Amino acid sequence: MSALLVTAATRSRETWLGPVTAETYRAFLASRAAGPSGPSFLQCPSWAAVKEGWQARLIGWGPAPEGSGPPGAEGLTGAALVLLRQFPGTRKYFAYLPEGPYADWADPDIDGWLTPLLRHLREAGVFAVRIGPAPAYRRWNAPRLKQLTGRGRRVDDVLACEVDPLGTAVSERLRSRGWRRCGGDGPAGDGDAQPRLVFQVPLAGRTTDDLWNGLNQEWRRNVRRAEKSGVEVSVGGAADLPEFYRLLRITERRDGFRLGRSLAYYERQYEVLNAEEPGRMKLYLARHDGETLAAHTMLTVGRRVWYQTGASADHRREVRPSNALQWRMLRDAHAGGADVYDMRGVPSTLDPDDRGHGLLRWKLGTGGQVVETLGEWETPMAGTTNHTLYRAFQAYLARR
Repeated sequence: MSALLVTAATRSRETWLGPVTAETYRAFLASRAAGPSGPSFLQCPSWAAVKEGWQARLIGWGPAPEGSGPPGAEGLTGAALVLLRQFPGTRKYFAYLPEGPYADWADPDIDGWLTPLLRHLREAGVFAVRIGPAPAYRRWNAPRLKQLTGRGRRVDDVLACEVDPLGTAVSERLRSRGWRRCGGDGPAGDGDAQPRLVFQVPLAGRTTDDLWNGLNQEWRRNVRRAEKSGVEVSVGGAADLPEFYRLLRITERRDGFRLGRSLAYYERQYEVLNAEEPGRMKLYLARHDGETLAAHTMLTVGRRVWYQTGASADHRREVRPSNALQWRMLRDAHAGGADVYDMRGVPSTLDPDDRGHGLLRWKLGTGGQVVETLGEWETPMAGTTNHTLYRAFQAYLARR
């Protein structure tokens, strides 16, 4: 995949775009990881090693450097981890940029880097591309959603507490350029690979007392119950992953979902993420009377922290091990200087009779916000063959 040099009419310098080394890519992400809008863990180079069946490319862009050769990390203005899956029987690829690219979405001239990126991918044999723009779209505070819970209601039935103008602008710009929002315009995002609705607890500028007071009465009562019952929370290691996975299978059966991931997947994730940066992935364990009752994973990139996956046993739930785990993880994220604690996906239902509402209700108890991201967007590359392959690919996904 060769580099490109393009000149945009509104720019005074050429833009360089092409492959970059993992070292340059990591250094660029590290330089931009200082706030709540920093890069996602899904755009870290190590994530490519987590996903089997995909080829990976690291691409960067910025003003063309003086002389020959690519710019260093300090010269980049954007970057992307591109995952490529080959279409069977062809030399064509579907390109996926999970929660990426990491770019300046506020730049009104997004064509200055988006057009060269698409051209670069097309020359590499890509027939269609899916991206996940970073800006948020809408936000709902926990008290408003709790107040308006009711039969048949969904999150988008409630007037948002905040509509992000940047998210609105990016959505309009992509749509005007022929991009299609996967799963439509509702917050459910059923066509997205990553959750469109996420739950975030703001940490910046808050004290531990603020976090405690932000929990609702039920959460505070359950945390106290766990402490009085003798639940002990600790950070485990790779040797504890089989126990985490055993509890995850129990959780899947109890709650009626299937992630479809193996123990080897989590072992690989733990190994490669922590090899890239020690402590990037942690496994928290809650024990009672010597037995592990719950285990949750946490990921950190810069000043963003994610609660990724939770698992718990069917018995002794009255000692509230999961509440104890989350309170410890929240405090650890805060102590580590995180600006936001992201609890990842939540369902869109506000109907207490819906099975998925329990997860939303549990996360609402932390006092954070439901955030609707822009979700994922797709476009086929120009050309009859690419459009035909894209339609076939969509049909394949619909049958899965």
